[in-house]
Amino acid sequence: FNLQLWNNYFHLAVAFITQDSLQLENFSHGKYNKIQNKYGDMRRLIGFAIRDMWYKLGNNKICFIPGMVGPILEMTLIPEGELRKATIPIFFDMMLCEYQRTGEFKKFENEIILKLDHEVEGGRGDEQYMQLFESILMECASQHPDIYNSVESFVNLVKGLLAKLLDYRTVMSDESKDNRMSCTVNLL
Repeated sequence: FNLQLWNNYFHLAVAFITQDSLQLENFSHGKYNKIQNKYGDMRRLIGFAIRDMWYKLGNNKICFIPGMVGPILEMTLIPEGELRKATIPIFFDMMLCEYQRTGEFKKFENEIILKLDHEVEGGRGDEQYMQLFESILMECASQHPDIYNSVESFVNLVKGLLAKLLDYRTVMSDESKDNRMSCTVNLL
């Protein structure tokens, strides 16, 4: 097992699918259709490859927690439904991996909260992501009663934080200083 090689693979793959030139939702409808018809959405293909390779790591997954939390989060925030559905379960696997090793998943939790703030401030994330995040993680947790309550608490924490971050992002363009101040206080 070569940790650096695997690390390079994951970082390169995430860098590929998050590059600006592949963010099809930012293109005009005509350009979107033309690219989609000719090449398809390459982000989905690479995202599925990342998911498959993650599950092939076996016991070595713990080596990538918390280091890969941010890149995986960045990938799951791409507004492409199938990509999100395929890759959000990696988060549960990370939590389960850390939980089985230490009895908790604090490293994962701290890292995702830190990175979520940065990603949402950068314009990523939406209401649909929040709902999908909750439903997928809770569905995964339903198969593991020993970790279910911890996952539920974590999901509620992230949902609350994400809702406040999305509100904050929205009101930053608002001209009302009262709204901005109120949202900032809520976030803090």
